[in-house]
Amino acid sequence: MPRILNLFIASVVVGMPLTTHAQRFAVEEATIAGIHAAMTARRLTCRALVSQYLARIDAYDKKGPAINAIVVVNPRALTVADSLDRVFNDTRRMRALHCIPILVKDNMQTTDLPTTAGSLAFEGWMAKKDAFQVRRIREAGAIVIAKSNMAEFAFSPYETVSSILPGYTRNPYALDRVTAGSSGGTAAAVAANFGTLGLGTDTGNSIRGPSSHQALVGIRSTMGLTSRAGVVPLYMSQDIAGPMARTVADAAAVLQVVAGEDPDDAVTAAARDHPAPDYAAALDRNGLKGARIAILRQAYETPTTDSEVVAVFTRAVADLRRAGATVLDSFPLPTLDSLRRSQRGGCSQFKFDLNRFLQALGPDGPPLTSLDSILRSNRFHPNTRRRLEQEQMATTPPEENPGCRSRDEFRAGLRAAVVAAMDAAQVEGLIYPTWSNPPRLIGDLNTPHGDNSQFFSPSTGFPAMTVPMGYTRGTLPAGMTFFGRPWSEATLIKFAFAYEQATKHRHSPATTPALK
Repeated sequence: MPRILNLFIASVVVGMPLTTHAQRFAVEEATIAGIHAAMTARRLTCRALVSQYLARIDAYDKKGPAINAIVVVNPRALTVADSLDRVFNDTRRMRALHCIPILVKDNMQTTDLPTTAGSLAFEGWMAKKDAFQVRRIREAGAIVIAKSNMAEFAFSPYETVSSILPGYTRNPYALDRVTAGSSGGTAAAVAANFGTLGLGTDTGNSIRGPSSHQALVGIRSTMGLTSRAGVVPLYMSQDIAGPMARTVADAAAVLQVVAGEDPDDAVTAAARDHPAPDYAAALDRNGLKGARIAILRQAYETPTTDSEVVAVFTRAVADLRRAGATVLDSFPLPTLDSLRRSQRGGCSQFKFDLNRFLQALGPDGPPLTSLDSILRSNRFHPNTRRRLEQEQMATTPPEENPGCRSRDEFRAGLRAAVVAAMDAAQVEGLIYPTWSNPPRLIGDLNTPHGDNSQFFSPSTGFPAMTVPMGYTRGTLPAGMTFFGRPWSEATLIKFAFAYEQATKHRHSPATTPALK
């Protein structure tokens, strides 16, 4: 379908005329800075920008390659765009995310679109209050263009399939491959240029894994830097929400907006003593010169680690060294095995976290108000039944569970061990492949998954970010993780930006080309 006709359709949906500015700006791989520069030069309007993204969603999400990343498109997106155009025309001023179309994972509350956590159990629920991070991006001028698909209740780190949307979300780099989970819909949509960037959540993997699989930048921040208020929980002891973007600069810009204390999430009280610095100042092309980094082999070396991933990572290490970094070949944590053996008992908390979340919503929440009522409804994907039933069997709240106390003691020991080892080695960051294996074929649960993200960052609460490091099998993206001390996001951003600028591995997927 011709590009101009696609744009016409997107405009007619809300009954407003098509602008011709859309023909002068390519949204594919567009950045915040590029969009704002074009608007300042009057080469682009907000309506034109949003129209083009809507046209791409229309052409590629359920048609053509059928990426299947979008649960619902915001029917007011162009109306909001028009209001932002009027503000800019009147004031000539832009907020940090003025008219930036953002894709929001469907476990984050939005007052203008349903929030389902990927489940028919919550179908049609309209929250009365935006999630904290959604409110922050709107206040900064962003447009929530759509809600993105996710693994139901964020259970699966390996694939993106839910009951709210039929079928799998596909990897735009290879349509027969998975997106990882659970923020796979956000990742696939950002990679396919359905919006400028996205918000995801990460309990063990779910920002960094999908970002790695789709050649994106994803940031899991220090526990306490960003609020989870308004996010349907998986495990509150590990849940984080944050940015997924095509560039380090864009991810840093969103982190700047969403970071900070929130009285509705007690864990962010720690941010009071650690205010977010100016992350833009960390965007230094020479940021790797003089840096000391070490390879965390315990994070990724397994009997099933893929040789192509190792080869790509080896080249990435060489690139870091060429950019001026000293990279130590190993960084052992000699106490790791003994720390792991110290854990005693299990810690099941999903039931308690979810029930407390739903009960706190009161009459403003969905009709189903507990895990038990969800199970009795049968309104969920069959694949999730066993997990839901297992979680429902828990009888001891986390704060009373000896297994949870043992887990917390282990985590405290691990935090101390990581910091002590980094101090002893005099390193500022650690690196490893985000996944040890390429994206699996859809439906394949036998091939090694390769997820390296579940342990170090979630267990310590320390920050980690992934950045594209190349491709395996010719077309399948692979990512490299930078992991660091608590509150070291600026340092990780500096390293990742310098590496990104030196290598420029990110490219658009061939399955979703520019519309004509």
